[in-house]
Amino acid sequence: MFNVNEKINGLRGNRRYMMFSLALVMVTGISLLSYTHSSSLLMCSSPGSIRYMSSEAAAMTSADSAQYTFTNLNGLKADPQSHVLILTPLKNAAAYLPRYFELVNRLTYPKELISLSFLVSDTDDNTVDMLKNFAHQGHNFHHINILERDFNYELPEDKRHTFELQPMRRAMMARSRNYLLTASLRSEHAWVVWLDVDVVEYPETILEDLMSVDVDVVVPNCLLNTDDDSFWGYDKNNWQETEESLAIQKDLDDDYVLLEGYYEFPTSRKLMVDMPTHWPKLHKVELDGVGATFTMVKAEVHREGANFPAYPFQHEVETEGFAKMAKAMGFGVYGLPSYIIKHIYNN
Repeated sequence: MFNVNEKINGLRGNRRYMMFSLALVMVTGISLLSYTHSSSLLMCSSPGSIRYMSSEAAAMTSADSAQYTFTNLNGLKADPQSHVLILTPLKNAAAYLPRYFELVNRLTYPKELISLSFLVSDTDDNTVDMLKNFAHQGHNFHHINILERDFNYELPEDKRHTFELQPMRRAMMARSRNYLLTASLRSEHAWVVWLDVDVVEYPETILEDLMSVDVDVVVPNCLLNTDDDSFWGYDKNNWQETEESLAIQKDLDDDYVLLEGYYEFPTSRKLMVDMPTHWPKLHKVELDGVGATFTMVKAEVHREGANFPAYPFQHEVETEGFAKMAKAMGFGVYGLPSYIIKHIYNN
């Protein structure tokens, strides 16, 4: 006979069982989720400990590890057995490249420690093709890098040294140098050399010679190449400030750019091309401004932020602005009046 009380008691028991089972499932699920989440984050690295991570976390860590690099630059020293990066910005330079290649090939410094990097800008001759042909030839250089990046700046060749156009021209050159530097500097480079494509004579031992001076920035004395071997200064951007030049600057607006070698505005500075050349070849003098016909820089100077300002910095832009910036940061800038190199004549 059907007992209503027994049925009701049975339903109540089943309900308690169902509620208990449901609660157990929920607790188990939450525990599993918490375990999965915590295990995906827990990566103990102490010796002998167990490492827990989800498959997704493991995949992410594996991918990150594949892209991970560590470079300790504390051990990178600028010494005579360090990597050298030679940087040369170019524009319509095909006429000068054969001599340029000849001279860099003559260098006695180990070729496997020399990298060459070029930036070709706003060019309509076959400069790029000549660089590619040179790179494809058998050579022992560590690396050759050819970059092309136009700045869309056009200036007629016969106007390149016009006084009024110099600040704008030099600002564009500064942008070009900074682009070349940041695109080329690698972790192995301890020295950076800025070399003009139209320098036509320098000693084959010049890298070792300049390194031996062991200063942050050093430049040789760049003269004009002449048929009769007469003495004419070329790079007038290597100079020392004087009391007179500093006095002139006190009355100038901050954005006024000073230029050397122009009668329109004499600066009263002491140019290295006017200094005696009978001193020992490696005799150095302190400079406040430098050019970049052949300039050797310890790479740490650039890495720490000294570049070529495309804006007035202490009344200078580009290479002379770089020298001012390097000195403001505490680096030493020097020239070698008796160490002669020669530059071709430009209009």
